[in-house]
This record gives sequence, C-alpha cells and structure tokens, in this order.
Amino acid sequence: MRKPAAVVLTSTAALIAALGLVACGGGDSGSSGGSSSAPTTEQSGAAPADEGQTIFVQNCGTCHTLSAAGTDGNVGPNLDSAGADYEEVRSQVINGGGGMPVFEGVLTDAQIDAVSKYVAENAGK
Repeated sequence: MRKPAAVVLTSTAALIAALGLVACGGGDSGSSGGSSSAPTTEQSGAAPADEGQTIFVQNCGTCHTLSAAGTDGNVGPNLDSAGADYEEVRSQVINGGGGMPVFEGVLTDAQIDAVSKYVAENAGK
C-alpha cells in the first residue's frame, strides 16, 4: 500500500532536520549545561587567538563554509558571504534558529565569545 505524499514528505523533512542537528553538534547530550565537546585553550594547547578557530572547526565547520577555517559545510549558510558582525554571530550561536541548533549550554560563554569573534573577524577572508 502506498503512503500519502504528505506523510512521506513530513517523514523526510523530520529525518533531514534530525540529521542536520546531529551533524551540527546539536541535540541534548544529557550533560548539565556549561560543558563542551570543544577543547578549551588549556585542553588543546592552542593559543587564545586560535581557540575560536578550533571551536569553529569542531562545532560549526561540518555545516558552514568559512575559508579562513578551511571548512566547506553546505548545510548552513556560507559564512564567507553572510557578512555578519560579532553581535549577530553571537546571537545566532546562543539562540540557534533557521535549522541551527542552540549552543548556549553546549559551549561556555568564553567559547561562544571566542567563536563569535573568530567568525566576525574572518568571514570573507
């Protein structure tokens, strides 16, 4: 028996959304906020200036293109052509939206600031 087109489309859309969240690092990992899978400067040995790039590559690069980070994700917007400033980037990282997961509680405030600054300073370069 054939399923109605609406059921197939709804199921497909739900699957794509779920896969997008997994690929972008979203979803509930069962942790109690404030922890992060991205290493801090102390954990990675990276210089503070490199922390934003490290966080971006590990948490954002599978979905977003950013030449400076060497990423070519195609699920989310190409950040090289988005032209967002620090506040816009920070708000999007904290709140998510438009298919992007919320990173507040996944990344620390310092990590959110580092990645936001990195994207704002390097997009389009």
